[in-house]
Amino acid sequence: MENVKSEAPEFKEKLVNLSKVTKVVKGGRNMRWSALVVVGDENGHVGAGIGKAAEVSEAIRKGAEDAKKHIVNVAIVNDTIPHEIIGEYGAGRIIMKPASEGSGVIAGGPARAVIELTGIKNIRTKSLGSKTPTNVVNATIEGLKNLKTVEQVAKVRGKSVEEILG
Repeated sequence: MENVKSEAPEFKEKLVNLSKVTKVVKGGRNMRWSALVVVGDENGHVGAGIGKAAEVSEAIRKGAEDAKKHIVNVAIVNDTIPHEIIGEYGAGRIIMKPASEGSGVIAGGPARAVIELTGIKNIRTKSLGSKTPTNVVNATIEGLKNLKTVEQVAKVRGKSVEEILG
C-alpha cells in the first residue's frame, strides 16, 4: 500500500451514513451521533472512516480524519477497473465488473459514493448479502484494493505483458 499525503487539500468528502446512537444509563439516555464518511481525490485514492461524537458536525469531522488515515490505492484502466472482482467485508459482498465507455457508474448508495470518489467513470456493481452501509462501503474498498493491472501481474510473475496476454 502506497502512503499518500492525507493532509492534501484535494480530497473530497462524502457523508454516506449518519445515525443517532442512544445509550441508556442510570440517569437517562445519552444521545450521540455516528457518521460514516468517505474521502477520495477522484484519481485512484479513496478511504472510509467512522466518527462518533455528541454533535453532528464533530462526528463528521472525526469521520473524515479517520478516513484520511485509511487511504488505499486503486488500479484504474481507461476510467474503469482492470478486471471483475468480488469485495467482501463481514457479511457484505459486492460484485464489481468493468463497463464499456459511456456506461457510467451503475451502483447503489454507499458503493456509489466510494466509486465516484475513486475516480472510476464506468463500472457495474451489485451488492449482495448485508445492506448495512458500513459493510457495503468496506466491502467496496476491499474489492478495489485487491485490483491488479496487467503490468503488476507481469512484474510479480517475472514475465512480460505480451506473455501474460498471450
